[in-house]
Amino acid sequence: MALPKRRTTRMKRNMRRANHDKVAAPTIVPCPNCAAMTVPHRVCAACGHYDGRQIKKVGTDEAETKS
Repeated sequence: MALPKRRTTRMKRNMRRANHDKVAAPTIVPCPNCAAMTVPHRVCAACGHYDGRQIKKVGTDEAETKS
């Protein structure tokens, strides 16, 4: 059975184990319609556009949201 020649240091061991818990920041791109920052391949929350089409109605009128 093979055995390691040298003991692995605590630092090297912890660096190897730390790769499983890495968290990457989400990719953010500007919306082609309104230039608001959005996540790619999602409907823009600011204007409601996706792939050059109006998908969701986004309004600032309180009368529209209450009815």
